[in-house]
Amino acid sequence: MSLYFEEESDIRLSIDCEKTAREVIDAALDYENFPYEAEVEILLTDNEAIQELNREYRDIDRPTDVLSFPMISYDKAGDFSILESEEDCFNPETGEAVLGNIVISKEKVLAQAQEYGHSVLREYAFLIAHSMLHLMGYDHMEEEERLVMEAKQKEILEKLGISR
Repeated sequence: MSLYFEEESDIRLSIDCEKTAREVIDAALDYENFPYEAEVEILLTDNEAIQELNREYRDIDRPTDVLSFPMISYDKAGDFSILESEEDCFNPETGEAVLGNIVISKEKVLAQAQEYGHSVLREYAFLIAHSMLHLMGYDHMEEEERLVMEAKQKEILEKLGISR
């Protein structure tokens, strides 16, 4: 798995962000039985930058905790058979499936950890697990989809020993 990790802004989280990202990404890929090596990009930023991305890509003029930019369109969430016939889903230099980008607001991680009464580690790991599921085709627009994603997120974090 290749992780392209970038951190901007002076805000710091009290955890090893890159190491944690690798662990959560690997756990999510294993949990979903993703059949290929994968490439993921993560940007840690602040509320101002994520608000700008929200405005540009989603017509939402406010900061959110996380944004996911999947590079693959799935017919069915978690069904990776489509990749067999989609050569453009793979990085020609590495052969890895290019899953997409994750952008996280460090300010939101800190605020939500405090608001929900759990650790910064748990909040950060949760956001990555959530985004990884988006990058593998899952969504939460419908109630049934939301319940599926919540269960998967919880199980991924439990496998890592990260709980509320």
